[in-house]
Amino acid sequence: MTKLIQDTIRDSHPSFADVQVGKSCDLREKAQGRCLKNAHRTFEQGIQCVQVNSMNALFSLQDTVMVIHSPLGCSGCAAFGAIDRLNVYKHHRGRDDAPDSHVISSALGEKEVILGGEKRLEETIQKAVERYNPKIVFILSSCAAAIIGDDIDAVAERMEKKYCRLEGRDILFAPVHCEGFKSRNHATGYDLALATLQNYVIREARPPKQKGLINLFATHSLSWADQEEMKRMLKAIGLEANILPYNASYEDIMKIPAAEYNISVCQIFGDEYIKFLKEKYDIPYAVTCMPIGSQSTNRWLRAIAKLAGKEKEAEAFIESESAAVAEEVEAIKKKTDGLRACLTAGTGRGFAAATLIGDYGMKLLCMHTPYYDEAYIDDFKRLEELHGSDFLVNIADMQPYEQVNLLKKFKPDVFIGMSNWVSRLGIPSLHILDSKRPTFGYRGVLYLGRKIEDALDNNNFNKNLSQFSKNAYREEWYKKDAFSYLQLPEDAL
Repeated sequence: MTKLIQDTIRDSHPSFADVQVGKSCDLREKAQGRCLKNAHRTFEQGIQCVQVNSMNALFSLQDTVMVIHSPLGCSGCAAFGAIDRLNVYKHHRGRDDAPDSHVISSALGEKEVILGGEKRLEETIQKAVERYNPKIVFILSSCAAAIIGDDIDAVAERMEKKYCRLEGRDILFAPVHCEGFKSRNHATGYDLALATLQNYVIREARPPKQKGLINLFATHSLSWADQEEMKRMLKAIGLEANILPYNASYEDIMKIPAAEYNISVCQIFGDEYIKFLKEKYDIPYAVTCMPIGSQSTNRWLRAIAKLAGKEKEAEAFIESESAAVAEEVEAIKKKTDGLRACLTAGTGRGFAAATLIGDYGMKLLCMHTPYYDEAYIDDFKRLEELHGSDFLVNIADMQPYEQVNLLKKFKPDVFIGMSNWVSRLGIPSLHILDSKRPTFGYRGVLYLGRKIEDALDNNNFNKNLSQFSKNAYREEWYKKDAFSYLQLPEDAL
């Protein structure tokens, strides 16, 4: 079949980088001039896989089954994190009885690698269909399957023809080319997943428009509480949110072309797809920040309101919600004003969290982000207005050894991000993610502010841990430059 959307490789974007370091102003200026170049890391501690993000985007969809055409090790590693998060998600939304996701592997072995694995894939798909009776079967490729040349598109076509002939078994089969070597940017996996939904599920469907409906394309890390908070805020200005793809139903997917507006909750998770929807269905869109912190939430609401002609309603809501949290924000700010902070988070969440730091009067020393894309140029400008232009930006997909080294040298007053190894340094720390309570919106401003306050007031555990546990790395490493293994291009920073 002819694809409506071709595979997107984010690495080809101008000024894309997942290996770089420098002051914010320097990186931004090079990105603006289209001359920000990737560096080379001679040692890497880890990297996130494209396949994992495709799984994260699709595995929670209702009435589906995911067949991963890969060795067991590959599919097992990817499925573990995805399924674990789904279970947490179901629990916190009070739906422990909700259907489980269905993931099955073709378990490629030596025989299939030598002779081809398409027959084994077909047998696995048949077992998955008979066991789960799904509406959609996603067939995910892998590095191994692609290297041996297995044609998952042809398999999908054969299986769809087979089951279309059976009464009551009209099943859609959707191949996803999410091989790990396709891209260093795991956001590519999300692009591939959304393209698959359009190419093989929605196809050419043109449902009637639903007044006030807005599609929100969100990452799998978005909690149920944050989904509900976004729905609440948008309802207050007269809009209905269709949040995709996480835990969406088949009906939710088919409503995508019916929406009046589109927005990508994270700047680069969904931005490619909403551009396609504009071209295909003439659906206007906005690409803006995550609504974390009062400044980012204001900007998020105003961007959507401008899109939908709801400016008056949005300003009234912003005024009301801001007034409701102002007194407690000022009380917390008395403890946090002037403190120095470092943070690490996914790119969109990290930029928004950096504005939250500003809400509480803190100074940003450094931020770690997995990648850089042109969509973030304006975000850098706003952060520089808030924190100055000399804060350090470490662009690295994972690489905790660099982060720990930096934190040992910076000695920040507080750290926001993955805190397991930071706790050993005795630094007050908190996580920006929460599956139970909202981190988005004005309620999130208070919740995260209270978490910062609590981390500062109750740091005895971290202090004791720093005294009685070994650091994550040898002392020799902390004496070295954090970027000793980074080779910058001659004409780069």
